[in-house]
Amino acid sequence: MLKKRIIPCLDIMDGKVVKGVCFEDIRDAGDPMELAERYVAEGADELVFLDITATIEKRKTLLATVEKIAAKINIPFTVGGGIEGKEDVLQLLRAGADKVSLNSAELKRPQLISEIAGEVGSQCVVVAMDTKFTSGSWKVFKHGGRIATNLLTLNWAIEATALGAGELLLTSINNDGKQQGFALDITQEVAEHVHVPVIASGGAGSMEDFGNVFSSTGATGALAASVFHFGTIAIPDLKLFLLQQQIPVRL
Repeated sequence: MLKKRIIPCLDIMDGKVVKGVCFEDIRDAGDPMELAERYVAEGADELVFLDITATIEKRKTLLATVEKIAAKINIPFTVGGGIEGKEDVLQLLRAGADKVSLNSAELKRPQLISEIAGEVGSQCVVVAMDTKFTSGSWKVFKHGGRIATNLLTLNWAIEATALGAGELLLTSINNDGKQQGFALDITQEVAEHVHVPVIASGGAGSMEDFGNVFSSTGATGALAASVFHFGTIAIPDLKLFLLQQQIPVRL
């Protein structure tokens, strides 16, 4: 059985790690270099770095910071923010990223997924989906969760994988930062309809929340920020807990 992945996320604003609730009320959560090194030492399976204002500010991802982090870690490293085309992806890969996360640009031009997958391989392409339950359905939002689209989340998940996405990062805006559990319903719905790994994101508050998302859905990874940044949950303790629940993880 495939081992489940525990994935800390570094949301970057103005060069610092930040965290909010439902994509709002942003607060400082620490230094990206220090946190990255700590998570490697604690046994994180992967690390995600998201420059959360790059698209809004119409600028590129912080390449210098990506290079510094990549030089210090030895786990898979996914980077997103401000990606508009293949050259942006190649720059991030040259800087040390293993995978890139697309969020807003491919909603404007879905064929971008195929172009990037054709250039660097689907295994490098993570499509990040910020989703919100509104007016009776789960819909995709863009620009850091600020702008609604007309896309149904499940339909976009299926289309994105057909275009070449090798992985989906599914974040529930409703659950984000509340620490009351992942959005199990949409996570399971997406996971059972696509053939690529799905990372659940948004809402982790306890070790039981991780156990629930792995036992109740087909998610292969669970991403969190606050509970790791502020020491609510230590990754070694979490992995031992999951093993006790018969959920396979790497120690």
